[in-house]
Amino acid sequence: MAKKESFDISTSVDFQEVDNAVNQSIKETQTRYDFKGTKCVLELDREAGAIKLDADDEYRLTQLVAVLREKLSRRQVPLKNIDEGDVEIGSLGRARKVVRLKNGIDQETAKKISKEIKDGGFKKVQVQIQGEELRVTSPSRDELQAIMAFLKTKDFGVELMFGNYR
Repeated sequence: MAKKESFDISTSVDFQEVDNAVNQSIKETQTRYDFKGTKCVLELDREAGAIKLDADDEYRLTQLVAVLREKLSRRQVPLKNIDEGDVEIGSLGRARKVVRLKNGIDQETAKKISKEIKDGGFKKVQVQIQGEELRVTSPSRDELQAIMAFLKTKDFGVELMFGNYR
């Protein structure tokens, strides 16, 4: 039997970097002039994989989100893996938002990636969905590298990471 080469496709965020970015955002909002005298809250919920934002009004909430996005991008957290929820306006005009962190490829996106690979015209390539990641196998390493280059040109709404290249 011929030797099979493979690699895995996954996506994740480094929660330590997210925690650092949230802490830096909190420090910046405490020192910025437009946030003086306001009650704006940033809170990381590791178990839920979400960041909860709470501000005095919708304008300050958008500024809070902008600060958070800047700090996340500086810490090399992929912004594609961030799913911003809708703004909720509460009592007294307070605004809230939940920013979810995508950790793992969901089934719908995995099926799209698998279909793109199969429609790409690659020879003798097999794609398996294994939970929150995909495994691509082929007898040729060159074919696998071509698939990686092909997938980098596509946008699936998440930052794709290639690992376990064997």
